[in-house]
Amino acid sequence: MKQLALDIGLAPVPTLENFVPVGNEAALDHLRLWVGNPQRSPVPTLLWGEGGSGKTHLLRAVREAVREHGAPVGWMDASTHDPADFDERWEAVLLDDVHLYTATQQAAAFNWFVNAQNPAHGSARWVLATSDRPPADLLLREDLRTRLGWGHVYQLRALGESERRSVLRRAADERGVFLGDEVMDFMLTRFSRDLSSLMLLLERLDGYALRTQRAITIPLIRSMLEDE
Repeated sequence: MKQLALDIGLAPVPTLENFVPVGNEAALDHLRLWVGNPQRSPVPTLLWGEGGSGKTHLLRAVREAVREHGAPVGWMDASTHDPADFDERWEAVLLDDVHLYTATQQAAAFNWFVNAQNPAHGSARWVLATSDRPPADLLLREDLRTRLGWGHVYQLRALGESERRSVLRRAADERGVFLGDEVMDFMLTRFSRDLSSLMLLLERLDGYALRTQRAITIPLIRSMLEDE
């Protein structure tokens, strides 16, 4: 079994609901308030933190939530090699991993930011960005860096190993499921360590164990993967 294949097969669609907010409750509350409020504040927001802290998950979750309301958004990440021009129809501008942007991407991000905050028509649009460091430490063109940092800034904290185990164990207990230490080790080493993905894996294991009338063991996990 290869790690990559497992990650792709089990990755949940990012939503605000399946984000595990331990230590990051303030940021999640802020995003929920913005998404659920028709009178959205145009003040930009920057989420920053180390890899695995959930930055991209939250950005994609906001994109899905806005799209569910029928509104398009502007999206740019490091793989966007030919950024589009700003679109007046966009409800928001979402900029992922800005610390990786090339000079061309930075120029486009600055253009999007200025047009979002001062559009030719309608009210100001929201700008939500993510990075791996606080705005003061971003190695970006100065006009973009300062704009990204003047609004709401939240640091996201990645869960430690013991916290992941504790959250996963508690979720299993709530389901009435026993996870032995060897099963927990297997889940944390052979699958994505993102907590949202682990929670989805637990849900699938619980359902499969009930259908097959078996306890959750490593052979059961292998059997489930083969059947799926």
